[in-house]
Amino acid sequence: MTQTVELPLWLFVLIVLFAAVTFASHFLFPSVRWFFRRRLERAVARLNKRLQRPIQPFKLAGRHDMIQRLIYDPQVSKAVQQHAKQEGVPDAVASEIARRYAREIAPSFSTVAYFSIAIRFARMLSNAFYNVRLSYEDKAALDNIDPEATVIYVMNHRSNMDYVLVTYLAADHATLSYAVGEWARVWPLSRLIRAMGAYFIRRKSGSDLYRQVLASYVRHATEAGVTQAMFPEGGLSLTGKLGRPKLGLLKYIVDGADPQGRDVVFVPVALNYDRVLEDTVLTDAAKDSERRFRARIGVITRWTLKQLWRRVAGRYKRFGIASVRYATPISLSEFRATHERDLMTDLARELMRRIGAAIPFAPLPAVCRLIQQEGEMPEDKLRARLFALGGEAIAGDDGRAIDDAINQLTERRILLRENGILRPSGERPELLAYYAAASEPVSRPENAATAEVDAAFAGS
Repeated sequence: MTQTVELPLWLFVLIVLFAAVTFASHFLFPSVRWFFRRRLERAVARLNKRLQRPIQPFKLAGRHDMIQRLIYDPQVSKAVQQHAKQEGVPDAVASEIARRYAREIAPSFSTVAYFSIAIRFARMLSNAFYNVRLSYEDKAALDNIDPEATVIYVMNHRSNMDYVLVTYLAADHATLSYAVGEWARVWPLSRLIRAMGAYFIRRKSGSDLYRQVLASYVRHATEAGVTQAMFPEGGLSLTGKLGRPKLGLLKYIVDGADPQGRDVVFVPVALNYDRVLEDTVLTDAAKDSERRFRARIGVITRWTLKQLWRRVAGRYKRFGIASVRYATPISLSEFRATHERDLMTDLARELMRRIGAAIPFAPLPAVCRLIQQEGEMPEDKLRARLFALGGEAIAGDDGRAIDDAINQLTERRILLRENGILRPSGERPELLAYYAAASEPVSRPENAATAEVDAAFAGS
């Protein structure tokens, strides 16, 4: 027992490494994890005091635990058995497919990634590109939402900047859990998006098993009070108009709400931009029979480098106004009481109606709408009409927002300016139609102030 044993150096090093790993895994790592876990819990507690809607424990759960919860959900277990029977595969194979779907869907929320990276990046990017404006239809109704309710932000989808803009503006209220499509499943972007609490969905999936796993996640999140954000149109508007709502995700949320439990409150959010960054890509996609959004990485890279060069050279200009307006919220429990017969369809229609009615004023789309209606207009008359339409939205900037919008349209060869008259240039009619459609909800009602402007110019 006391004899000397000789070992090769490589074997001795290997034994020491194994011993070190065993020590760390059994003694050191649990202590380190406990230390950081305690610090994280204290940080979350401080954040929850600042947020109107605290971060729910479900959102902070480990990703592995969340995946386990999904695959052992009774409805998913039943779907696994049905899938195995329909496809003629063992239950273990169907269960592994469900596990793969759960790994694909489940987020991995990180308070550090969300508040230290995402919020700061969203603030910087939003203010670098736009003059951001926020307004409310009924702020008191928003402030008085039941603190225990699950809040769902429902938005029109104009640009991929929507995610950035609303994340920034909602930073003091809640952490948003977005439903994002396949475009974001590219590494390393997918890791960051998961860390922000977003969950991935397949826009088109013929698998009943996949839909059950997704429905299970949405149901658990809704029951737990997780604040979510969704785009009922399902994708970016290719025409500038509001699209028809898709009922899939909305149905999962409604089905996941217990009528006797926590209420669900939908907050319609309307967005409008002077310039949509992807406008040319979207209008090109609208011409395609497949209507698919295509953005090549080379195009995006060149555009980004071009903007950076303009900033370095001192020639950078922001893209005008990005305006967000919160409409009056809808309580699901109250809405359910009066729309039992066709709840889903009526709810989707009402949400889209409120979003459309709340579309905020942005000068550039309004210019395009007026020019499309009139064919051509004197610039001074156009400015007067815009002041009448915009009201408080542009009252404090002495017309700078209007001037910037008109200059953008002429610089991009959408409009032509000749002797004080503005008319379509004829070079980019698809962009004129796209922005005119985006302004349709706010310019349709001709108010008394606009009628007075027309009468004044008619008599001059």
